[in-house]
Amino acid sequence: RLVISYETSTLEPLQAAPAPTNLTQEELLSELQTSMSYKVLDGNVGYLRVDNIPGQEVLSRLGGFLVTHIWKQLMGSSALVLDLRHCMGGHVSSIPYIISYLHPGGAVLHVDTIYNRPSNTTTGVWTLPQVLGERYSPNKDVVVLTSGHTRGVAEDIVHILKQMGRAIVVGEKTEAGALHLQKLRIGHSDFFLTLPVSRSLGPLGRGSQTWEGSGVLPCVGTPAEEALEKALAILTLRRALPQITRRLEEALQDYYTLVGRVPALLHLLATMDFSAVVSEEDLVAKLNADLQAVSEDPRLLVQALRPRENSPAPETRADGPPGAAPMVPEDEAAQRALVESEFQVSPP
Repeated sequence: RLVISYETSTLEPLQAAPAPTNLTQEELLSELQTSMSYKVLDGNVGYLRVDNIPGQEVLSRLGGFLVTHIWKQLMGSSALVLDLRHCMGGHVSSIPYIISYLHPGGAVLHVDTIYNRPSNTTTGVWTLPQVLGERYSPNKDVVVLTSGHTRGVAEDIVHILKQMGRAIVVGEKTEAGALHLQKLRIGHSDFFLTLPVSRSLGPLGRGSQTWEGSGVLPCVGTPAEEALEKALAILTLRRALPQITRRLEEALQDYYTLVGRVPALLHLLATMDFSAVVSEEDLVAKLNADLQAVSEDPRLLVQALRPRENSPAPETRADGPPGAAPMVPEDEAAQRALVESEFQVSPP
């Protein structure tokens, strides 16, 4: 029979695990190798998987190694995928380091404010004025992968990057955990209480609703196991944006009948913000809304045409005007393929 005396019961924090500073350099490196990996994927897309986020002590001691052997290998990539789908642990002290490498240099940015209940203190989190090595170019896309297991500090990092507009979040809603959980023993009994002892007061220091208790919603929702494939498809589309806008500019210059409106349309395309475009539907909707607003011409219409399944695409002249009829091939088999691709005939 277990008897608990409520008058004498107290809450005692469990003894903390050995600090990272007590570990040797080799032991720290061994831990990093099991929680962090990288590679460069097709299309020159950098991929960095982090399963546990080290704290400031580890980052300070191993910063040179991380920059030389991991970060420098990703600096030449055309885009970066940060995989936090399996990240269920981390240290609050690491937040400024990770955010700073994805934030442009110059003025520091207030990214979060953290309240700690045991010490009754509030701490502002700012990007670092200087980093070891180089920052990732702000002109390159960053995609963060999430799952229902993405927890704690990783959630705060995802939320900050999303609020900054620095990353496209792809995957599942995160776990809705806490920045710092502490496990307390109730007196000398076998009962324990786990509770959050630190709290994010709001991304970017605005004191708005945060992710704790609700999780971070992705920009593009998809099952976690399909998140990387979806991210690569998004990056492929975004990599094609300069070529798409260049072709639109050429078409407007060569064919648009309202010549006086062309300069304004060209300026629009040159300055258009595509940061929120993550699909063909997004791109078409944005182009049509903006082009028609500037031209005041509802006939100016962009469409995404997908090739018909099981139908060979007929060859057309590359320099022909938009909407021009395809050239009729001389070969009979090619003529039949062209007719079948343009017309569907059903027997009576």
